[in-house]
Amino acid sequence: MPAHEGHHRSYDAVIVGGGHNGLVAAAYLARAGRSVLVLERLGNTGGAAVSTRPFAGVDARLSRYSYLVSLLPKKIVRDLGLDFRVRTRNVSSYTPVERDGRPTGLLVGGGERRTREAFARLTGGEREYQAWQRFYDMTGRVAQRVFPTLTEPLPTRDELRLRVDDEEAWRVLFEEPIGAAVEDRFADDLVRGVVLTDALIGTFADAHDPSLKQNRCFLYHVIGGGTGAWDVPVGGMGALTDALATAARDAGAVLATGHEAVRIDTDGSAAEITYRTADGEGTVAARHVLVNASPQQLAVLTGDQPPTPAEGAQLKVNMLLRRLPRLRDSEVDPREAFSGTFHIAEGYEQLATAHAEAAAGRLPTAPPSEIYCHSLTDPTILGPDLVEQGYQTLTLFGLHTPARLFDRDNDAVREELLKSTLAQLDAHLAEPLADCLATDADGRPCIEAKSPLDLERDLRLPGGNIFHRDLSWPYAQEGTGRWGVETRHTNVLLCGAGAVRGGGVSGVPGHNAAMAVLEELGG
Repeated sequence: MPAHEGHHRSYDAVIVGGGHNGLVAAAYLARAGRSVLVLERLGNTGGAAVSTRPFAGVDARLSRYSYLVSLLPKKIVRDLGLDFRVRTRNVSSYTPVERDGRPTGLLVGGGERRTREAFARLTGGEREYQAWQRFYDMTGRVAQRVFPTLTEPLPTRDELRLRVDDEEAWRVLFEEPIGAAVEDRFADDLVRGVVLTDALIGTFADAHDPSLKQNRCFLYHVIGGGTGAWDVPVGGMGALTDALATAARDAGAVLATGHEAVRIDTDGSAAEITYRTADGEGTVAARHVLVNASPQQLAVLTGDQPPTPAEGAQLKVNMLLRRLPRLRDSEVDPREAFSGTFHIAEGYEQLATAHAEAAAGRLPTAPPSEIYCHSLTDPTILGPDLVEQGYQTLTLFGLHTPARLFDRDNDAVREELLKSTLAQLDAHLAEPLADCLATDADGRPCIEAKSPLDLERDLRLPGGNIFHRDLSWPYAQEGTGRWGVETRHTNVLLCGAGAVRGGGVSGVPGHNAAMAVLEELGG
């Protein structure tokens, strides 16, 4: 059935792509009384922020791609009346290491006293803990001042600097490679590595990269919610996009799945969008078009020259376990260690070595990664029988694995990388992870891995980059426009992760594109 049967042939806004940002924009515009159509090529909305049952016959709904929430402003949840909640993790992180021939580690969380004791146990004194406190007090102040600006018109660089009102923080985060700050403030290699990891999520860079793309990644990872806390979405990531889809529909937006936009023709004041379905092609007119896709796809749709894709650099692994594995470090409960971020092979020198090896075209000898267990904080993603039997999920995110490494044979390289990544984890376990894996209805281990090339194929992320492009500074630069969503076509806006202040599960580009439209229309 055509998407528009019983509906308009022309809309105030057509949104290309039904990911979370597109749904945010649709809900805002529809609630403002505008007619809205969302065209989504897949059979469901949600994009990368979905929950699925990846293992045959197993009642476990996993956040298959995006998996934690930090950058979603509470303002959006309130404005749209979303039935969506998050839960805070009690433990921030655990990082195992072997020192002087014995297994130990660093547990951050469980209260100030517990964290202080963990630092002392690892480093033998107070210095590193005090440096940690000073550093994150500084980033916390920056978060409080910068995060609210994400849903405002773009400030200039000078305006944001005045808002931060801390010259040391500005220099550390915005002007010098983050590696300098890490080395100046911390002495312990493991502590340095834990700090640096937030600069490397989905970002292939050295700590001293002069482009400062690692600084931009670090900034977005420490400002979320004005606190930097990464929370667990109750019900999985799909709970957010389901709530957004409901909000958009309830406000009057039309969501047309199985409709792939293939061309946008515009004269700057009116546009025509050509879409394709299983039954053929159709067209729809719109005053504004909001593209919830990559900058490359935007260029393809409008007939412009696509920019060079930014390379993705991550391994995403989903697992279901019959039980959590025991740790070699017997002083830490696995339920605590895995409830926060479990860092693997992420010492400072290990990260530098892994980056150098990957830059030279080789898989890292000791692949760095981090793991967390969603079901410890939110067991609702598992069926009651699995909860009763003690099953748990694990999500692993590998670093420093750029897409170029997979070009020769994606399947073979992915399997080789997965094997060596899990070997790094096993080195800190008292039993092999494989012994804890659940099996699906066909008797296969419940584990799946996705390389950057898999994400490019499955989600149309150019280069497999989870941010659509290198993250941008959250201030205006030449050509960024008032809201950071503008394109060279006056009535075509970019509302995906590739917009300024995009990246992560935030809804910010969707909010800002909707605000840009409403501002122009005076509503």
